[in-house]
Amino acid sequence: MEMISVCVIIGSVLGVYLFVRKLNEIWYLFKLGKKVYKSLPPGDLGWPIIGSSLSFYKAFKAGGDPDSFIHHLLSRNGRVGMYRSHLYGRPAIIVTNQEICRRIYLDDEKFKPSYPKSVRILEVNGLFSRINHKTAYRIMASPINGYEILSIYVSFINQIMAKGLEEWSTMKEPIELLGEIGSLLFKVIVHIFLGTGIGAPTMAKLEALYKHLGPAILSIFPYDLPGLTFHRALKARKEIGKILESVIEEKRKALEKKEATEVQCQMEKLIVATDENGTKLYDNNAIIDLLLGLLHAGHHTPAYAAMWALVHISENSHVFQKAKDEQELIIKQRPSTQKGLTFKEIKQMKYLMKFINEILRRHTIAVASFREAKTDVYINDYTIPKGWTVPIWTRAIHMDPQIYSNPKEFDPSRWDNYTPKPGEFIPFGIGSRFCPGSELTKLDITILLHHFILNYKMERVNPRCDITHLPAPKLVDNCLCRIIKLP
Repeated sequence: MEMISVCVIIGSVLGVYLFVRKLNEIWYLFKLGKKVYKSLPPGDLGWPIIGSSLSFYKAFKAGGDPDSFIHHLLSRNGRVGMYRSHLYGRPAIIVTNQEICRRIYLDDEKFKPSYPKSVRILEVNGLFSRINHKTAYRIMASPINGYEILSIYVSFINQIMAKGLEEWSTMKEPIELLGEIGSLLFKVIVHIFLGTGIGAPTMAKLEALYKHLGPAILSIFPYDLPGLTFHRALKARKEIGKILESVIEEKRKALEKKEATEVQCQMEKLIVATDENGTKLYDNNAIIDLLLGLLHAGHHTPAYAAMWALVHISENSHVFQKAKDEQELIIKQRPSTQKGLTFKEIKQMKYLMKFINEILRRHTIAVASFREAKTDVYINDYTIPKGWTVPIWTRAIHMDPQIYSNPKEFDPSRWDNYTPKPGEFIPFGIGSRFCPGSELTKLDITILLHHFILNYKMERVNPRCDITHLPAPKLVDNCLCRIIKLP
């Protein structure tokens, strides 16, 4: 009798568990209708409210395997390239096939950008999503899109990187490399977009405030409650907005005093930008929203890639030697009268470019790019319902063994005589939303590596440190290390 009672209890608990576990599936079955629901890609909508978020964070937390999340979908459902899931409180169709990813990236009529609430922290006034992106992109991308244009900043970036490495080498205590690189890149992006005249106190305050934003991106608890990371980020965002508004007003007044409008930086371009009727395109709120995310993306995200670049160049002796041989040959061919690195020399660094490509593939900084279906979309006999989020899972493509053999192996030589097909290498996206800072990111890393390879070495304090992957892949100790100048 007791055995029967135990079995009944176990059966009841299991029944309740399975029923609750399927509530999301049942809800969307009724909401979408049987016909649409049956045409969804295979997958699992997970638990009510939280969906599949717990398994996602388990895979991406320190010591986890970030690829296990997608591998689980593939092992259960096969390589169909699209899977239903539920992330960040919303139903989602995760896309892992390069051709489908490319199609979604390029289809602005059926898909629009739509990021989780935690990512939208990079928006002060809620205007960014409503700004005319084509016009704004043209204005904002012009100084950082294309090496020829970027060549005017080589001298400035060269000074920043050389000085930074020199200062790190004099530190008595180990440095957190990720943060230190971020500081250098922040100086670069502020110089390009805010121009000169930004005082050291303002620069230091802005940088300190921005450090609160990064940890909140892709936060599991995007709520404005005291003590939470997201709460601190919201307060920092508000302060950043006030500082940017003050800088905008100063520049606006300075421009009004000039007889001829002579713009010196991208902020000034936005201030004076007009449409065909002569009407100003952007007020202060719109400019703040544009700059807030751009200043973050211009230093925070590239810092992760640059950190991994120094780690791999230091820990792969054969890679280091190839890179060093290339740099020494460039120096050897340099005219005796030349001082400092030139844009022409940077274009000669073919091996370093392959090395950086491998960094961007192996350590995909943005795990996914988020879109939303504007209407029901039919792809490969599956339906992406209107309003559902579509995460384009960049990491899944970069780690696909059918595209890159032995994908976990760090191997710059895989780029020898190899040009990826459209959609196979997308660290900066593609289409109308292609990241305008892609070339600047590569230029920053190239110049930093140039000086490091020739003059320094790195000793990590915790060489077996765990890796966490949210909001981007990094060493848990932020790469605590010593930078040592070579004799």
